[in-house]
Amino acid sequence: MPALKTQAQAPLRSLDQRMEALKRANDIRVRRAQLKKDLKTGSANIHDVLRNPPEYVSTAKVFDILMAVPKFGRVKAARFLNQCRISQSKTVGGLSERQRAELIGLFNR
Repeated sequence: MPALKTQAQAPLRSLDQRMEALKRANDIRVRRAQLKKDLKTGSANIHDVLRNPPEYVSTAKVFDILMAVPKFGRVKAARFLNQCRISQSKTVGGLSERQRAELIGLFNR
């Protein structure tokens, strides 16, 4: 008789832990949505977001944040990232200082 394979399972979490994680995730989604609206309307500045990103933006994709900037679409955002040699899947918190400075420099042109 063949041996049964056991599946690796995530550690069990209490209901309180799960609810807290869901609450945190929802809060981050709401705050990111508000930031994107602020970028669209011009009440938030992309320079500030890239230079000193708030904690809730650190795990967001740079590409998604660029897409929220007025006059930016998929092509222009991809071109900016390619010029800076930044992957489209790179997160804001994962940017190196060189990448961050180069990206901000492109906006200053």
